[in-house]
Amino acid sequence: MAEADKQDTEKKDFQVNVPMQTPGFFLRGAAHLDWGMKNRLSRIFNPKTGRTVMLAFDHGYIMGPTSGIERMDLAIPPLVPHVDCLMCTRGAIKTCICPTSNKPLVLRCSTGATILKELSNEIIGVTVEDALRINAAAVTTQVYIGGPYEKETLANLAALINEGNRYGIPTLAVTAVGREMVRDSRYFGLACRVVAELGAHFVKTYYCEPGFDEVVAGCPVPVVIAGGKKLPEFDALKMAYKAISQGAAGVDMGRNIFLADDPVAMTQAVAAVVHKNQKPENAFEMYNSLKADHARSK
Repeated sequence: MAEADKQDTEKKDFQVNVPMQTPGFFLRGAAHLDWGMKNRLSRIFNPKTGRTVMLAFDHGYIMGPTSGIERMDLAIPPLVPHVDCLMCTRGAIKTCICPTSNKPLVLRCSTGATILKELSNEIIGVTVEDALRINAAAVTTQVYIGGPYEKETLANLAALINEGNRYGIPTLAVTAVGREMVRDSRYFGLACRVVAELGAHFVKTYYCEPGFDEVVAGCPVPVVIAGGKKLPEFDALKMAYKAISQGAAGVDMGRNIFLADDPVAMTQAVAAVVHKNQKPENAFEMYNSLKADHARSK
């Protein structure tokens, strides 16, 4: 064939003296993961900042109708454009998030207990196959280090990691805290390191003082902080700023966003702290300004 003959005679330049670049990856602990894992993580974490603002609204799976999200279909959609990632259950995603949304999903896979029982007595109730069907970017379960069912929750995590690794889906480990546990850097440092060594690709834990920077330093994968109980808006922004300043790779907030006086404004203020390093005073000023604008437009 003429085309084949022509290609055989054309000079080709393979630049054999230039080695192929094999760059690392912008997230700690992820340089040697498969392409699919990296692609999903780069949807959850902004590659420009290496950070994420996750919106947690999975509370109902243990608490039922939770204040602020009694009607998820009304409360959550206005917040979606202002966050990087959603963390919820499969029931929530199917009933209140439009399928045209391109926000990555971290899918809650644990079940088995409610606030009426021992919370650490959980199983994995959602398969990774179903997570793929929903197009989740990651799966998650929680572990109760030091809790009555520590072994079982660690086994749940290991099973989720093993199954996720087969399909290239990262696993988020949530370090849950029982009522009797001390919330200090020693405990969180232990819990975060344990789940990272089991193979979790990123970790959600609570901010603590002092020593949060040591918790992050001792964990070889990204750490995002839980919002926890509802705080005054300025205090929540200050907590986010401190965590980011000490190495956190983002926040996963729920009640501190959807229970704010203006949830949309709060989401934007939190994002300014996480992605633009805004100080809490400036972010709070931004929050109040947006809140006033929204009030005037109603």
